[in-house]
Amino acid sequence: MADLTPIIIGVGEASERIDAPDYAALSPADLAGRAAQAALDDAKAQRPLAPELDLIAAIRQFEISGPKAIAPFGCSNNFPRSVAKRIDANPKRAILEPVGGQGPQHLVNELSQKIAQGEVGMALICGSEAISTIRHLMGKGESRDWAETVEGDLEDRGYGVDSLLDRDLASHGARAPIQVYALFENARRGKAGLDRAAYGLEMGRLFAPFTQVAHGNPHAMSQEVFSAEELAAVTPKNRLVADPFPRRMVARDQANQGAAVLLTSVEKARAMGVPEDRWVYLHGGADTVERTPLDRVDMAAYPAAALASRKALEVAGVAVKDIALFDLYSCFPVAVFDVRDDLGVAADDPRPLTVTGGLPFFGGAGNNYSMHAIASMVRGLRATPGAYGFVGANGGFLSKYSVGVYSTQRAEWKGFDSKALQAEIDGWTPPTTAPAEALSGTVETYTIDYGREQPAGILVCRTAANERFVAAVEDPALVQKMIEQEPLGAAVTCTRDDKGRRLAVSLGA
Repeated sequence: MADLTPIIIGVGEASERIDAPDYAALSPADLAGRAAQAALDDAKAQRPLAPELDLIAAIRQFEISGPKAIAPFGCSNNFPRSVAKRIDANPKRAILEPVGGQGPQHLVNELSQKIAQGEVGMALICGSEAISTIRHLMGKGESRDWAETVEGDLEDRGYGVDSLLDRDLASHGARAPIQVYALFENARRGKAGLDRAAYGLEMGRLFAPFTQVAHGNPHAMSQEVFSAEELAAVTPKNRLVADPFPRRMVARDQANQGAAVLLTSVEKARAMGVPEDRWVYLHGGADTVERTPLDRVDMAAYPAAALASRKALEVAGVAVKDIALFDLYSCFPVAVFDVRDDLGVAADDPRPLTVTGGLPFFGGAGNNYSMHAIASMVRGLRATPGAYGFVGANGGFLSKYSVGVYSTQRAEWKGFDSKALQAEIDGWTPPTTAPAEALSGTVETYTIDYGREQPAGILVCRTAANERFVAAVEDPALVQKMIEQEPLGAAVTCTRDDKGRRLAVSLGA
């Protein structure tokens, strides 16, 4: 092997549940520090590795993921260096990655390239969330002091949330992922020609095997096994949160989890005495950024993820049939459906689509979930030498997709970049936006948001000229009609309110 071939040599995870006997209400930095130490230990090196780190990169917690985000108990001024301090490391560089669940895989792709070019000798990637602990302590009226000031440089890459969401969607009530993904999901339902009950069961069939994987994962926040029918059934414990999603179909953000990945070169691993049975190679990768939701011709599809997935497999020189282990980002069913279908994996394929249990069951550790997926993937591939694994990591509103193809099988570093893929995506022709005077059309997709004091609807519509527009449904009688009748394909007439928004005033065949 070439000396500068990049490899993963260690992975680590840390977690705690609020009902566990040893619950310690760890801060995000403490959870990430424990995971980082576990990754160093996992390498089984003959020499100390922490002093050899010359770069540490961290994923943002939700509480530092926007200019208006609030950290209730305070936070570090330099999160990656707070983690480095906990493992007695003092790397030359510290990076704080932009927002998005693609971040962990994107960093593996980027830093592998830097290692292969000789720019980085050894790098640690880490992240964590303590959302469950924050809510638990605040619910009891308790507080903690998690503020830290750490000296040292920080390469803060910014939030990276600009241009992810259309203002028109946000102004009509689709601001959060659950509302926007519900629009994607119902667009897919319409494309599949399924009614609500049939599609609910399809989502349940997708996620039921995930619960079985989570059941055997010691770091999973929920280890309860559910059938497809139980996941689809709307009950007081599985209430609708946004049509078509019951609570158990969406990412579980109440998690206390940290994970870390340790990368270096073959040359460095040998020098540090890391056994070769710890080595896992990145055979291929890709990173793409999708258009904003309303600029996509088909709101049921994720073509940027398809391009990234195919490119990563091409670079790796393997086909989908050669992949033994998958982890497809699973914040909502549509994120899995789209990539699974683009890859040509059949619904009845026996290969699990997660190695962790997925975000609704393992836990949606903010932007850091896929760090756990990579950690589980590395352990799974070490247990099946020569097999191939595929990690697909998603960020934003089906906005950013990063892919990695892994194996213990030796592979000379080929290098890759995604500039050509991104140029293709940027060149796609967007759909036509309806003019301001357009006030009627048919429903392309919709959701009903049950998270408000009163349920409200959000519509994406097409005019007779096939121009797209957004409307809100706030009249309780019309919302009830949406609940009782099929909104997809329904005719809609709107008016304008004093804020310039379109409000539906009639809805029907």
